[in-house]
Amino acid sequence: MKGPIGIVVFDLGGVLVQIVHSWGDAHARAGLPPHPITEDHAFLTRRAQLLDALSVGRLTAAGYYTGVAGASRGVYTPDEVERIHLAWHWAEYPGVDAVVEAIEGRGIATGALSNTSAPHWADLLDAAGRYPTVRRLQHRVASHLAGVLKPDASIYRAFEEASGHSGARLLYFDDVKENVEAARSLGWRAEQIDPVGDTAAQLLAALRHHGVVD
Repeated sequence: MKGPIGIVVFDLGGVLVQIVHSWGDAHARAGLPPHPITEDHAFLTRRAQLLDALSVGRLTAAGYYTGVAGASRGVYTPDEVERIHLAWHWAEYPGVDAVVEAIEGRGIATGALSNTSAPHWADLLDAAGRYPTVRRLQHRVASHLAGVLKPDASIYRAFEEASGHSGARLLYFDDVKENVEAARSLGWRAEQIDPVGDTAAQLLAALRHHGVVD
């Protein structure tokens, strides 16, 4: 027997929070007119490299915005890059607030383990903002603060240290297969969520399967 679950841990984007899944989609959500650069492989590759640096705290937000604008060769200004970056997420998925409330009602802790950036993190935790469920999670570890991205094992270990839970006492939800597999390799219980489906329903089904809620 694995024993009882002590904490339920959530990735944020694609699990609790609705996000786009491409630069082109974020470009459109930011209200910018269509442009072929959203399909340009060289630009998108360089932008991904800069995002990784931002997401582990090696690059400031201003440096990221300026760097992406430079990589676009004048297509974007830094201000437009910022608009696109902040358009990446916009709301919690319907029903996830009730899911977290049900977990906490059973006396089980909750947490977040997220690949993110300083601007996104500030928005997600804004007390006057759109993400009250994210703010209520009791233990939170973010890549830009930990200095490492999932699926590197060290960020999972950082969460174990921060939360005081380890191994099978953790039940983790992520929308990325590699992140789920990394958690399982460390003895965590982990389930993959389909971000285009009803995430609250998927979470509840898995929580029932693991005996967290009735």
